Amino acid sequence: MLKGVCKFISIPLISLLYIPLGCNHSSKSGRQSKADSLKRKAVKEWNKTIPGNFSDQTDATFDSTLLATFVKTHPAFEPYVKDISLFYSKRKFAYAWYNKGKLIEQAGNLADRVGNLQNEGIYKATPYPKVLDSLIFAPNSKSSKPNIETELMLTAQYFAFSKLAFQGMSDSTSKAVNWFLPRKKISYNDYLDTLLRQSGKAGSTLSEPVYRQYDLLKNYLAKYRALDAKEKWTTIPSAKGVKPGDSSAVIPQIRTRLFKLGDFKGDTLGNVFDNELQQAINQFQLRHGLTADGLPGPGTLAEMNVPLKKRIRQIIVNMERCRWLPVSLSTDYLAVNIPEFKLHVYHADSLLWSCNVVVGQKVHQTVIFYGKMQYVVFSPYWNVPESIVRNEVLPEMRKNSSYISKHNMIITGSENGLPVIKQKPGPENSLGLVKFLFPNSYSIYLHDTPSRSLFGESSRAFSHGCIRVGEPAKLTAFLLKYDTTWTADRIYKAMHLGKEQTITLKQKVPVFIAYFTAFTDRDNKLNFRQDIYDRDEQLASMILSGIGKY
Repeated sequence: MLKGVCKFISIPLISLLYIPLGCNHSSKSGRQSKADSLKRKAVKEWNKTIPGNFSDQTDATFDSTLLATFVKTHPAFEPYVKDISLFYSKRKFAYAWYNKGKLIEQAGNLADRVGNLQNEGIYKATPYPKVLDSLIFAPNSKSSKPNIETELMLTAQYFAFSKLAFQGMSDSTSKAVNWFLPRKKISYNDYLDTLLRQSGKAGSTLSEPVYRQYDLLKNYLAKYRALDAKEKWTTIPSAKGVKPGDSSAVIPQIRTRLFKLGDFKGDTLGNVFDNELQQAINQFQLRHGLTADGLPGPGTLAEMNVPLKKRIRQIIVNMERCRWLPVSLSTDYLAVNIPEFKLHVYHADSLLWSCNVVVGQKVHQTVIFYGKMQYVVFSPYWNVPESIVRNEVLPEMRKNSSYISKHNMIITGSENGLPVIKQKPGPENSLGLVKFLFPNSYSIYLHDTPSRSLFGESSRAFSHGCIRVGEPAKLTAFLLKYDTTWTADRIYKAMHLGKEQTITLKQKVPVFIAYFTAFTDRDNKLNFRQDIYDRDEQLASMILSGIGKY
């Protein structure tokens, strides 16, 4: 799920979600389709963010001391003084929001976005919103002379908006919700400078300094809010025992629900469970991380019945997480999305491949953090953690005196009042035939496993915190690709040698362990996953109540 690191999570991203309208619908549906098309076009235009056509004029300038006067009058902008001053000093205090004495179009665009922060999934206002409105939309805003208060207000609002929309809540807030990935660092001053340098170039575009999934989720946020405003999300009753070919009164309800969510395009009135409906259910199940059997079982209907307001909260929470991630990477990297139970392998903006993983149980949660892959260890020993020795191994040893030898373990000493236990290399070793180390303070790493059946489960939170990889040989080949002596045959032999061997990678590979319960996939579909560690609601409450620090 991550592209750029945000690329993550399947991370191949997508474009706008739209709710397809079937060609068999009434003229009312046709009118709605046209209205939706016009609305999408309007939203697309409205969402243009401060494009690269700022004023590049240099004739009209102002006295630098006026900035101090402005901040004294508007003290809430004090945190942005350094940024504002640097911005204007680079352009020798020339007006940026005026051209030939008139406000440029982008002034209105910025004011629109500042005044509609809820469209960004933000429930906090920038300072002095009413003052901004009065300056931008007052009759004297049409004057042929630049107004210094309007000029400085717009620039200050830009930096305040950037802090909220592009950077998000403070480090203390992200750590409070157990997010230990490094927060992105970016100069929004440089970003504004880049916008200015793009001035006048026809067709030039500039991506916002935020992980790509952010804008994609923002589009879906608008769609789900519109759906919530006009639809009654009644509960679909049980469809127990309904199978392809059957007729049932519940079928039209399922068809209609899937139609509204964009998974179904056909006739919503038919009561026969046909192949077209089965394919739609299958797509819905894939988008929600369910076993894709195309049947409307209890788990599938439970996901269909999730209230739209809950989905909206889920999207908002994951938009905030997107603000925290690096904008993009130009190297190889690995991204694990915990709720998705997937490992994604990337090169720059390209998703190369993905595989299933097993992550930590709720009582042994996998930590959200970042590291750099440095070592591949073939035929590894397993150094049994103290917690497992205390809570699992010792009780079994008391029951069965041959437990240690039966599990191919050895006792090498004692520490902290406990025996130090290792499991020897071999096909039954709990780490499997290979492990992947990226040194960290959480004692978490990726590894193979002899318990292959778990990868077929739709929910895969079974480990003690480390991450079991579904395709260990493929991952090994990827990490060792810069050493051509490591052929597939050599990798296989090393994995089955029964003797531990550690290989240091020629190039360290970034590893992101992240947590996204809403994201877009490579097929341009909005995905939801279960909040297996109960992380969403805490962050949602902080966002919606405003108690989170910015």
